[in-house]
Amino acid sequence: MDAAIVGWGHSRFGRLEEETLESLIVGVAQEALADAGIPAAAVDGIWLGNFNAGLVPDGFAASLALQADDDLRFRPATRCENACASGSAAIYAARNAIRAGEARVALVIGAEKMTHLSTGAVAEALGHAGYAAEEAGLSFPQIFGQFAQEYFHKWGDQSEALARIAAKNHKHALSNPLAQMRKDVGFEFCNTVSERNPLIAAPLRLTDCSLVSDGAAALVLVAEDLLGDFRRAVGFRAAVQLNDFLPMSRRDLSAFEGPEQAFARAYRAAGVGVSDLDFAEVHDCFTIAELMIYEAMGLAPKGQGARAIDEGTVFKGGSLPVNLSGGLKAKGHPVGATGVSMHVIAARQLVGEAGDMQHPDAGLGCVFNMGGSGVASYCSILEARR
Repeated sequence: MDAAIVGWGHSRFGRLEEETLESLIVGVAQEALADAGIPAAAVDGIWLGNFNAGLVPDGFAASLALQADDDLRFRPATRCENACASGSAAIYAARNAIRAGEARVALVIGAEKMTHLSTGAVAEALGHAGYAAEEAGLSFPQIFGQFAQEYFHKWGDQSEALARIAAKNHKHALSNPLAQMRKDVGFEFCNTVSERNPLIAAPLRLTDCSLVSDGAAALVLVAEDLLGDFRRAVGFRAAVQLNDFLPMSRRDLSAFEGPEQAFARAYRAAGVGVSDLDFAEVHDCFTIAELMIYEAMGLAPKGQGARAIDEGTVFKGGSLPVNLSGGLKAKGHPVGATGVSMHVIAARQLVGEAGDMQHPDAGLGCVFNMGGSGVASYCSILEARR
């Protein structure tokens, strides 16, 4: 027995000064239950993706979901954490509970509150996702700056490709009313170091970095034998999670070996290849990550990820558009919410409810959510259940 997604909720992403972590959790939980048309009393368990790491006082946040409805009281609620893939960790834990017969209906929430802190404080908190013995004191822009340096050293300067990825995702975000930054800043701005677009960690510029965000998303999973009770559903053709070594010193920084393994295993499990996918939402925490993910997912050979940009493959209207939502780059990256958000966006595509983001005749979608410096990889291949 597998699980399927039957309802969802999604807040706006951005600087949400009027929201707390609690209000974000409660709001999307109520929205997802209402969207699924299922009473809170039917929920068997709650899973919350929340990185936290000192970002807010409410570090023990799982039970905040019970505030959404009194009928959730005395349900088991668990906080899941796997760095920037905490949201996907929550989804996979809930799905596994349903597959094991321990639950029939699961409520999954991803949430993070970040913008009340200074940039330095956020960087320090996120730095806990690195390997302290060797990488202590490095911010994640500096960590991914090292990936970019290694990639450029091996394959040549790809600054223009990174700028085109940033510009693409900003343009895509214009179609997403929930995105944090709905502004087409253009290639030239992204490709030029300036006072407004400074180098953050060479060769990465400000426009190569994802946003600090508040936000939340939620979804309802049910056992597939219950699907007759719901108006639409999205199922898993495959769901693969793996982890690579934490120390960067033990990995080749010019390639994403863990993500490549995750995609390969997901394709095998689903019985498909990259050419069968209609769209993908991938983890563009930095533009170099999206470029390397093109290669990991098989869109281009190693060192030639820029071809996916040059040939128009990954743009809206291309053969495999990537990050139609604007991605982490422009939609925003409230860390614990990101994985859930990506699955919600993909589910909406597959049932034709993505609004201006909609890709025509979307039948098979891919979500790739990553934790840390290419360490935790979650790859889902999703399709509508007719």
